[in-house]
Amino acid sequence: MSGMRAPAPKTALRWAAPAAFVLVVGGTGLIASTATAEPHLPPTTPEQLLVDIQNVQVDHLSGTVEEEANLGLPAIPGAGTDSSDFNSLVSGSHTFGVWYAPPNKGRVALYGKLGESDIITNGTDRWTWSSKDNKVTHSKVPADSADKTREPQSKPSDLPKTPQEAAQRVLKAIGPTTTVTTDSAVTVAGRPSYELVVRPNETGSLVTEARLAVDGETHLPLRVEVFAGSTKVFGVGFTKIDFAQPDAKYFDFTPPAGAEVTEVTPEAKTPSKEPSTTKPSDTNAPTVVGKGWTTVVISKVPPATASSSPSSRPGSGADQLEQILRQLPQVSGDWGSGRLLAGTAFSAVLTDNGRLAVGSVTPEVLYAALKK
Repeated sequence: MSGMRAPAPKTALRWAAPAAFVLVVGGTGLIASTATAEPHLPPTTPEQLLVDIQNVQVDHLSGTVEEEANLGLPAIPGAGTDSSDFNSLVSGSHTFGVWYAPPNKGRVALYGKLGESDIITNGTDRWTWSSKDNKVTHSKVPADSADKTREPQSKPSDLPKTPQEAAQRVLKAIGPTTTVTTDSAVTVAGRPSYELVVRPNETGSLVTEARLAVDGETHLPLRVEVFAGSTKVFGVGFTKIDFAQPDAKYFDFTPPAGAEVTEVTPEAKTPSKEPSTTKPSDTNAPTVVGKGWTTVVISKVPPATASSSPSSRPGSGADQLEQILRQLPQVSGDWGSGRLLAGTAFSAVLTDNGRLAVGSVTPEVLYAALKK
């Protein structure tokens, strides 16, 4: 293994609860070694692949994506294989349809046994639709916002829905001690691809390896797999892909007859005439402890859910995690007391005083973070 160092992505924070390996940028470099791909692809280096992934220029595509999650969670009502609820992605296997097209069009469709759910962006219109519930949400995407066509934006609590999103989270986790290599070429969705192997070298991390399959021609990430030891805890990848421009019909949406439609109005931003000399404090903002693959995110649970009874709030993944934690045996130490969930790729503690600590780390790392 050589000591070459490749360019690192810009510093950014991405954390995923309930499902996840917390992915946070760790530093300014990495340790890399070079391997040569199979003969049908030109030789490359990890450094060059990292640059290529972050400079992908694919204007349009459509395809089918398979996602699977084995995070060690107890059974969650409504979650798992064959569900069309986006909150079900925390366990089981799921199938998506994806479409992207210029200038501002994108669609992700989650197919379930009893229906389908869609996130559709068409210009400044953003629609979400559940065929099972016949419910629609409509909002406006600011015209001057960053390009959101390649992927409808997701909440921090969501698992990645496409290989591109998953790849960006992995890249942002690369730190100074992360080993990055290339492996033998693979074929994904019928396309020859390089495979980039990312291995954290930090004590306390549950994630031991991530594999990114990168299209040999376009350098678009086609598949991402995350491992904890020998167990694949998460995977998302194309099974079919077409780089032709999708038909406009995939982005046209009219609420079905009888659908319950909710209009969401973005909060207005009032421009400041003078620069502020003080920084507003947000006591509910998450606290980040540590860095790299052993980062722990600690947030405060709203008072309504910090009681001894299970939360009754429907919907979000964080609510589901809180409900699960409240049913688990208690743990305690010099950090306090609470309930522990030790998954295959992450650990979480809900303390008795209403703090939620989550990380892709061993429980001991969580306990140490709660003492700070």
